[in-house]
Amino acid sequence: MRRVLISGILVILCFVLQTTVFKGIAFGGIVPNLMIILTASFGLIRGERTGLIFGFFCGLLCDIFFGSVIGLNAMIYMYIGYANGKFNRIFFPENIKLPMALILVSDLVYSFAYYVILFLMRRRFHFTYYFVHIILPETVYTILVTLILYPFVLWINRKLEDVELRSARKFV
Repeated sequence: MRRVLISGILVILCFVLQTTVFKGIAFGGIVPNLMIILTASFGLIRGERTGLIFGFFCGLLCDIFFGSVIGLNAMIYMYIGYANGKFNRIFFPENIKLPMALILVSDLVYSFAYYVILFLMRRRFHFTYYFVHIILPETVYTILVTLILYPFVLWINRKLEDVELRSARKFV
């Protein structure tokens, strides 16, 4: 129960930070995607199921407040969380290279999928402009914020695991 509560608070906190604080320090209108960082991180740390659940709720939150189609972000985030969860078996918490690479790829996949579904389907074929002016700067900004947010998410997960381990020892 504690994990669910803290995870929910973390999702809401990252959403609020992304939509308020980071909007204030946006570079050229570009804001880092904290929800991708959170979804990819928890998928990587906890596995496919957790990544899928985090992806659903992060995406649904984005859909409810900013989406033109309810469920689109939830679907994309779910796939991203699940795919990152597949790398849980080769995950080493001390090595930040794998999470950085996965978050980079996740942000690129999210942006590309969003472009294909919302722009390409409406015959807006300005992919090079969209890639250079929106996708690439957002990805770079997201990776820079990952250097700060990912260790924090990892620390929270370790604390939750320690509490769960202590409570399991008391029970036995």
